Parts: sequence; structure tokens; C-alpha cells
Amino acid sequence: MLLTILLILVAIIALPPLIFFSYMYALSKKPKHSIIRSHPFLGWLRYLLEKLGPEFRQYWFDNDTEGRPFSRADFVGVVYAAKYRTDLISFGGRRDYEKPGFYLSNAMFPKLTSELKIDNQTMLPGKKYVITDEGVFTRQEKFIDEKVRPWLLHDEDALIVGENREQPWTLKGLFGASATSFGAVGENYIQSTGSGAFMAGGSWINTGEGGVADVHLSTGVDVVSQIGPGLYGFRDDAGQFSIEAFKRKASHSNIKAFELKFHQGAKIRGGHLEGSKVNEKVAAARLVPIGKTVNSPNRFEFLTRPEEALEFIRTLQQEGGKPIGIKIVVGDPKRLEPFFQAMLDMDIYPDFITVDGSEGGSGATFKAMADGMGLPLFAGLLILDDTARKFGIRDRFKIFASGKLITPDKVAIALALGADAVNSARGFMMANGCIMALQCHTGKCPAGVTTTDDKYQEALAPEEKQWRVMNYILQMREGLFSLAAACGLNSPREFRREHVVFMTDNGHTDRVVDLYPYPEPV
Repeated sequence: MLLTILLILVAIIALPPLIFFSYMYALSKKPKHSIIRSHPFLGWLRYLLEKLGPEFRQYWFDNDTEGRPFSRADFVGVVYAAKYRTDLISFGGRRDYEKPGFYLSNAMFPKLTSELKIDNQTMLPGKKYVITDEGVFTRQEKFIDEKVRPWLLHDEDALIVGENREQPWTLKGLFGASATSFGAVGENYIQSTGSGAFMAGGSWINTGEGGVADVHLSTGVDVVSQIGPGLYGFRDDAGQFSIEAFKRKASHSNIKAFELKFHQGAKIRGGHLEGSKVNEKVAAARLVPIGKTVNSPNRFEFLTRPEEALEFIRTLQQEGGKPIGIKIVVGDPKRLEPFFQAMLDMDIYPDFITVDGSEGGSGATFKAMADGMGLPLFAGLLILDDTARKFGIRDRFKIFASGKLITPDKVAIALALGADAVNSARGFMMANGCIMALQCHTGKCPAGVTTTDDKYQEALAPEEKQWRVMNYILQMREGLFSLAAACGLNSPREFRREHVVFMTDNGHTDRVVDLYPYPEPV
């Protein structure tokens, strides 16, 4: 009897692993993968290690400032701004001060907060987390109510986009959500980002090329409606541009401006959306079949020359009565000059130009494009600003900048190098709970951001995340005013090249205005 029991126990314990390993061994002989065929068990384990690799690097092995596209320090900074409305750190910065880079130049006698040109008259209702207990495996927090300052620009410093249009767009903040298309992101993300930006005031969201969805308009926030080469939401049954569809959207009071996407950082080949993310609502907004992978063309089919593009811009300005801008990635100044010359010759100007850095790309993209096509933001921004000044038309349009601008210091430098305002995509994604899981293209985002799957979207609760978005915007604006004060300026609108220095790897420094002096009109 005892022997029988022992045999049964051995069978229960030994047989399942034996069967499993035998099955795996037999399975390993079927594929043509060389490592699995020669080392069956270690070969299969390799897949597991590859799957877990990004998470281990992010949390354990990467230095705080090494990670790409964002370091752990950058990520934590956004999270703390969004959850706790603070950017306080202990024991000094983690930047490698021996590496070359841009630095803001502080004034001998900075401005006091009371001397700044801020509109902080109306306090806003806010919410933030407060840590009550930090354990090994848990963090106890309270979600508290409080009144907060909006850190808006003074009325006389407000940014007016399209001042010559029937309905100009007035901005009292310089930081908004960059283009993220419905489909690339889900309804819950758009809801929380739009609501948070609306509660903060002075901010905006850009729809991306995926068209205008009901959720974009329901929050009441200022909306920039992007028109991409795929014409999603702006085309007729034959797939051609529909001026009637455009005018219907221009009639919405929430839609403040339109942006023609000529290029996008990391996606100059054209946008890409996996079919698994094209659900019924996404298909309705884009006017594409449900479940079909969507690859956008890399150019408007009917725009082949600067003159055609400018005529189209003028048509939209006249028919819609609202600001019309373009989004580009800068390659070199010679590529810009024919377009700028055509502006002068035809006396037609976009109301704003968004310059996107090649380091952009919040969702799915192609590696060759992301790594090698177009210039990074700061270089492109200087070229765009310089070229506009050489042609004497810098005052004819505003410049928006986008490309990894998730902290106040980076935003301040972008403003100093020529931007009038700044967009961020991944900063808002992190404020919404993104953990950089690198699953944007799969539709299985664990944070519920880059997904249209109802199951995964449940992870993102808009009623809570909207406060994080609001906090992120307010913390960004407060940081900008603090940096302006340290530079001796009254407002972030006053940042110029003379307020930034560049330090080389041997410690030599130059003011950016000396390295790149403002050019005189030719």
C-alpha cells in the first residue's frame, strides 16, 4: 500500500515536468530557429528574458539619466508634477554636467514673484495626492482638495494666433497637448486630457490626423483639428478633400484652429495605425473600414508645390475664418527657402508653423525614420526661426515647437530658441499614467493610454487622471514663470537666445545669440 502511494506521488510530481520538457524538446525541432534547435530549453528561455528585458532595464539596471527615449529621472519628474504637483528633489540634480548642452543664464538680480506679469487673480479648484506612508511594497496616499493658482499669462502678454482671421485664437498659456490621434490613443485618454486642460485654462489639445471625435468636443477645451494627408474626417465618399466637411468642423466653437500635417517627427513616411486598434468609433471618425490597418500617405496628393499649398491654406482661412497652420520637420534651410519665397511672392502666410523634432513619435513608427530622418527639435527650431527672419516674415506667423519637451527647462529653452508656444504628447501620456511599457503599437497598453480595447481602457479612469493632467499643466506653467524670474524676465514670453548658453565638452561656454546671431532680413 505504501509503495503504491509512493509511486502515485512520484508520478504526480515527476510526470508533468517530464511530459512538458519532452513536448518542448519535440517542439524545438519543428522551427528553423537555430538557437532553439541546438539549445531547446535555453532557447525558449531566451524569449522570456527578451520579453522582460525592457522592464528590468527601466526599473533596475538603467542609470537614472540613461534611459531612452526618456530617462527614469525625466519620467519620475512628470509623475510627481502630475500626482503631487511638485518638482522638489533632494541632494542635487542628476544631470551629467560634464556633457555638452544648453543651460539657462540666470540674472544677477532676478525678479520677485510679485514683480512678474502673471494672471493669478482667480484661484481654481484642484486636487492632488499627498503621501501619508511609504512602505516597502505599498504607498499610502490621500487625494485632497485645494485651491490652486492658474499661472496664466497677463492679458497684455496673451498669445494671439491668426490675428487677421475672423475668429483669432487667444492663448493665455504656452503649453498644450500635441497631436495624438483617436485610434492611436483611446477615448479615456482624450477625455482626461481634454478635461484636465480645460480645468487648467489657457491650454489645448490637438486631435492628430485621426479626425475630430465627439469626445474631443465634449470636454469644452480648445481644440486644434489636424488635417493629415489621409484626410481622415475631411474627405468625401470618393476619398477627396471635402470643403463642406471642413466648414462643418470650422463651425464648432471649441475648434480654434486647423493644422495641416505636412510632416511629423519620426513619421515622415506617414502615420501608421494597426487594424486591431480601428474599432467602430475610430472607423467612424476616420471614415475607414473597421479592423483595417491604416497607413497614411506621406504627402497630400493634391499639393505638389509651395504655390499649391499656400493657395490651399488661403482657401481654408477664407472658408473657415479660423487660424490655419502647418506642421513640418526641418531638414535644412535650403529646403525651406522656396516655400518662404512663395509666401512673400503670393502674400499668403500660414497663421502658425509647428516644427516637430525628429525625436518625436508618441505611438507606432518605423525605426529607420525615427533614428535618421529630419533634424532634432532645437536644431530645426533655430533654422526655422532664422530662415523666417532672413525673409523678413517672422512676424507673420507663430511658431509651435514639439519634441520631447516635458519639463519647464526644456520648454524655456525652446521658447528662447524661437518658439512662441510648445506642444507635448508623451508628457501628457505620462501624466495620464503611461509607464513607458513600449506597447503603443500593439493596442495592449497596460496603462490604458494607447489602446481602444475596452478592457485595457478601463485602466485609465478619466475622473481621476484629469486632475493629474491639470496639475501637470499648472506645474509646467509655474516652472516657466520661475525660470523667467531667475533670468530677470517678467514673463516666459520674453525668453530670447541671449538667455541661453551652450557649454561644450571641454567646459567652454557661448551665448546662443553669439553662436547663432539673429539674422537681418535679406
